[in-house]
Parts: sequence; C-alpha cells; structure tokens
Amino acid sequence: MSQPQPPLRLGLDLGGTKIAAALLDAAGMLLWEQRVPTPQGDYQGTIATLLALRDAARRAFPAMENTVGICTPGAISSATGRIKNANSVMLNGRPLLADLQQAMDCPIRMANDANCFALSEATDGAAQSAGTVFGVILGTGTGGGIVVGGQLLQGCNAIAGEWGHNPLPWPDADEYPGPPCYCGHLGCIETFLSGPALATHHAQGHGQAFDAQQIALRAHEADASCLATMARYCERLAKALASVINILDPDVIVLGGGLSNITMLYQEVPRRWGRYVFSDAVATRLVPPVHGDASGVRGAAALWNG
Repeated sequence: MSQPQPPLRLGLDLGGTKIAAALLDAAGMLLWEQRVPTPQGDYQGTIATLLALRDAARRAFPAMENTVGICTPGAISSATGRIKNANSVMLNGRPLLADLQQAMDCPIRMANDANCFALSEATDGAAQSAGTVFGVILGTGTGGGIVVGGQLLQGCNAIAGEWGHNPLPWPDADEYPGPPCYCGHLGCIETFLSGPALATHHAQGHGQAFDAQQIALRAHEADASCLATMARYCERLAKALASVINILDPDVIVLGGGLSNITMLYQEVPRRWGRYVFSDAVATRLVPPVHGDASGVRGAAALWNG
C-alpha cells in the first residue's frame, strides 16, 4: 500500500510593487516560483492576479494542496475582518480574506509580512528549532513577529510583535518626546529605527544627505560622522530590543529588511543591550536572516504547517 505524499504548500506574497508565488515541498525545497508586478491602486486587479498565480501553480503541480497561505502588508482586524495598518493603503478597510476565499474557493490563511518573515526564519531559517523567536523588520518601517514552539503568535487584536509603535524606551533628553509618527503619536520606535529615520537623524546631526546604506558603508570605512550616527542607532536598537527581551525573553531575534545587511549590528547591539535587560546575563542571540526577501512567500506557505 502506497504511503500518502507530504503536502506541497503554496505561498503568495502580496507586496507593494510585486506579488511573489512559491510552491514548497514538506522539506522547504522550492519547486516552483513566479513574480509579477502588483496592479497599482487596483483592488480587483490584485485579487485577479493572486488567483492567476494560484491557478498557474496548480497547473504546474496538480497534486498541490488545496490551500493557500498569503503574506500581506497590514493585518486582519479581529473587529471587522478587514485589512488594517497596511502601508499599501488601497487594501485598508477591504475584506481581502473573504474576497480571496470566494475567488479561489479554497481555505486561505493570511498573515502580515513581519509575521511571515518570523515564521519562515523559525521554520527552516536562522532560528530553526528555537523555542521562542522574535522576527524584526528594519526597513521603511519597523515590524515584528513572534513564533513560539514553531507556531505563529498573532494575538487577539492581530498585533502581536508590533513593537515599532511603542515609544523608544529609556530615551535621552534630546530623544523626548520624539519625532511625529504617521500613527499619530510621538517618539515611536519606528521614528528612530526605520531606514528613513536613520537618514533623517544623520542629516539633522551632521548635515549630510546620505541614505541608510550609505551611512553604514561610510561607517565601515571609518567616516567619523557616520560612525557617530551608527553608534547612536545601535544604542537605540539595543534599548528597543532590550524591552522586547524583558517581556518576551526570546531565544533568538532575527533581523530582516534592508538594514539587516548592516553587519556591525550583530556585534554592537548585543554588546550594548545588557545594561537594559533585567538579567545578570543575556543568552538571546541576534542573527541575520537565511532567506532574506524570500521569507515573506516562504512564511506564507508555512502558515499551513501546523
């Protein structure tokens, strides 16, 4: 008698400029992938594109599971069932999950990009086999996701891990009350640790119009002003992550997003966070990602693993 074959899982990553699709086997091996542009400002076109990618995967692998995992910007409101907090504002207020379930006529699981990143890295990436994982996005924003025992923790309000819209902890005098955030508050972590925030703070402090990657590169080359900016950035990141460690006490913190490529973070931040963590020693590891920008689509597929 033949044994049942392990499931083939499809993930779709709905980004602001592109939609990625990937079909993975049970071991995480990539079997099929495709990327297409996101229809800009076109909600129905976006649904049609996601459906077309699902159908293309099904044609390529007819034996794939009749389920889909989807990575989205924003989250599903537990109060309304509609998308909230999406930087792709066209999606906000839309019943995306319900509309896709109707269009695809199959079970769908959906999570935001930071959650999918954390799940991907916890499943077979930099934090594989870790008990508790905090996944961080450091890019145009500062998202976060939590995985415990291999399972994504989303919370009753669908905001678990959203550290970026808490205030920067232990602020210095010149960091309080902090810059305005688009969410309506002052001094959010995002206003200090996003890529645009890093560039803004450097320009304010040193009068140089460099982007985050230029600042990091010049710091690596021992440019004094950029070294000073990066030192302050590392201190702020250490404070922000220390507050997470004090609450969640994760085994591993994985950095993602464009700023995760800055190598000095992995030495400097753990060197600094001990003074803020309520413990005599800090065993939490800070690590770079394994899957990089593929973590969104891989994490979407992994939504059906448990």
